[in-house]
Amino acid sequence: MYAIVQVRGVVKTPREIKDTLKMLRLHHINHCVLVPDTPAYLGMIRKVKDFVAYGEVDAEMLAEILRTRGRLTGNVRLTDEYVKENSQFADIDELARALCSGDVAMTAVSGLKPVMRLHPPRKGHRSIKRTYQQGGALGYHGQEINQLLHKMR
Repeated sequence: MYAIVQVRGVVKTPREIKDTLKMLRLHHINHCVLVPDTPAYLGMIRKVKDFVAYGEVDAEMLAEILRTRGRLTGNVRLTDEYVKENSQFADIDELARALCSGDVAMTAVSGLKPVMRLHPPRKGHRSIKRTYQQGGALGYHGQEINQLLHKMR
């Protein structure tokens, strides 16, 4: 399971990159989506790698993000009680483990919005013009995406 966070805006961007961001449901800066590890999504991620930060998210961080930023229709917070009543999972932690393992999709909980609107990172991005390997915030983070998500919780 990959977490993708849009870091840069799309002004003066080629149309095919804008369209790919739309297909990923990334319409604004600091929005995050979770996608499975499939070749189709990996191709889309490679196309927009200069505008997003992405990496493999772990279950603990995913549970924290769902608790703080998970929303239902009507902009209502996601709670353990709602997950227990409207899905087969006992709480958010169990849902996060199932999402990370790839057993279920975000649609397993009815009414859960697929996009999480994150806070800008505390202490800011290192640079939104350089890749992660060059000391910036763009591109593939690997497991360090969890640190970025923690700063944006």
